[in-house]
Amino acid sequence: MALSAACLSEDQFTCSICLEVFNDPVSTPCGHSFCQSCLCCYWDAGIGGGAGGRGAKPYQCPLCKESFRKRPELHINRTLKEITEQFKEMAKSPVAPDGSPGGVEHLSLHPAPALATPRPGELPGDLIAEMQSRFHHLMAPGVPQAGVSHPGVHPGAKVPPAFPAPDHVQHVPPPPYSPPYSTLSRYSLPDDSPALPPCPIHLRGLEFFCRTDSVCVCSICVEAAEHRGHAIVPAHREWNIKKSQLGIAEVELKDLICERERKVEELQCSIREIKAAAERETDGVVRAFSKLISSVERCQAQILEMIKMSLQAAEHRGQSLLNELNDELAVLKNRSTTLNQLTASEDYVLFLKMFPALPTLPQAKDWSGVSVSSQLTSGVILPTVNQMTERLQEEMQKLPEICKQSLAPSAHRPHPKAKRVQEYATDITLDFRTAHPRLVVSADGKQVRCSDRHQAVQDHPERFNRVVCVLAHQGFSSGRHYWEVEVGEKSDWDLGVASWSVNRKGKINASPAHGFWFLSLRDRTNYSVRREPTTNLTVNARPSRIGIYVDCDKGLVSFYNVEARKLIYTFTDRFSDTIHPFFSPCTNKSGENEAPLVICPVAETE
Repeated sequence: MALSAACLSEDQFTCSICLEVFNDPVSTPCGHSFCQSCLCCYWDAGIGGGAGGRGAKPYQCPLCKESFRKRPELHINRTLKEITEQFKEMAKSPVAPDGSPGGVEHLSLHPAPALATPRPGELPGDLIAEMQSRFHHLMAPGVPQAGVSHPGVHPGAKVPPAFPAPDHVQHVPPPPYSPPYSTLSRYSLPDDSPALPPCPIHLRGLEFFCRTDSVCVCSICVEAAEHRGHAIVPAHREWNIKKSQLGIAEVELKDLICERERKVEELQCSIREIKAAAERETDGVVRAFSKLISSVERCQAQILEMIKMSLQAAEHRGQSLLNELNDELAVLKNRSTTLNQLTASEDYVLFLKMFPALPTLPQAKDWSGVSVSSQLTSGVILPTVNQMTERLQEEMQKLPEICKQSLAPSAHRPHPKAKRVQEYATDITLDFRTAHPRLVVSADGKQVRCSDRHQAVQDHPERFNRVVCVLAHQGFSSGRHYWEVEVGEKSDWDLGVASWSVNRKGKINASPAHGFWFLSLRDRTNYSVRREPTTNLTVNARPSRIGIYVDCDKGLVSFYNVEARKLIYTFTDRFSDTIHPFFSPCTNKSGENEAPLVICPVAETE
């Protein structure tokens, strides 16, 4: 197959990875060609996806970024390889003076020192070698280049070590110093190139670029003292190098844009799904509450109808009794009138004639046990309705909080304040001298439980003799302190702080006014704080570990559910005396509350 040099250009046979003429070219399914070793190293190094790189990301074409879910099978493109080999042979042959086909004039694989002038817009061979060297230099780890990134690797990501180039590639590093002017002269632009902007000082064309000062200079400026020793390269050459760098950056930029556009679409889709879910939830909640309201109204109508029917029945019975009683009353009144008239009459003949029938009273009904009664008078309906509505109101008040917890971003996310107070963790140990005789304190002072009988202990003035409680050795009069207590599944306990000067003998009035600030649990479910009067608390999640935080300067005593990272309650007061941690495991209750209270080490905040 014969090829014409006039229609050949090295960029047609250049691998976009190593920037060198193809060596064993292979083609991807998308139609782009690369050196077999370059593409294999590119994928093996994980730059284009696969198991060595991002794992889940499919294999990609280094040029167009088309993804292949399965690694393509690579076969050498025999036709392209044959053409490439012919191009290499033509490039090695000498250039004819008249430009006849005997070589490739504008691009040579190994340019000789002769002053071969490249065609406009094409790169000399040593420039390609230098671009290749700069490309591998950019891929080398630890060498930052502004505005340049490896294809397929995000800016700021740690670039893996560059894969090895094929053996035939000879890397040419950039010149460390300015070459002599005679060397630069061979890069002069051809006569038919566009006119160059003139140097403002020497009015010569700005043919060269000073890398040291990042400025275009003319041939006279190169020899001047101000640029002597600087890195000087042809401006046209530097321009092509910078454009190639921008091309690499553009590919990476397009990849970033595509990823972000996909993320935008993903977020918009999520928002649409959330809106649709919100509409479904809204419609469902409205229907549920409408149904509940209808049920309440129906129940109300039924109860009112029952009251009305009961009233009508009572009225009917009462009216019947009234009618009967009035009839009997009328008969009695007539008899009474007749007797009064006969008594007042002076006709003794008539009197004696009628007398035998008058003393005998007419037969009368016994009305002593007759009454009109109804359940309405007992007030049964209203208390029942009140009780039911109160229970419904309590459940309705819990509903928003339950929904709020269900919609929380993370059920295990620490409460910010709970996370801060853990920074003030204090080592707490129990003071055996203050423990009630029934309390058993562990040797390390970290556990306390209530036994079934009194122990033979000395009755110190500091010891509680009636309430089964104990204080800690540590006392606080200033600063902030925090500790945690494991309560487990105990049914009853008291935890908090108490003033050192509190009464310890006989009955104790446990309230802040008497030096006690603590949280109580009774019967597994009833939480309260001892104030005047006692305040009951609603604790949704049963805690197995309680955190106690004290700020003596601000007068705060706070209790936390450690697992849920929720604040349970906070006392606000002023401490006039040193306060000590307070513990009461409460009595055993026939073995149902025998577990101890355990002072636990505070876990590190996440």
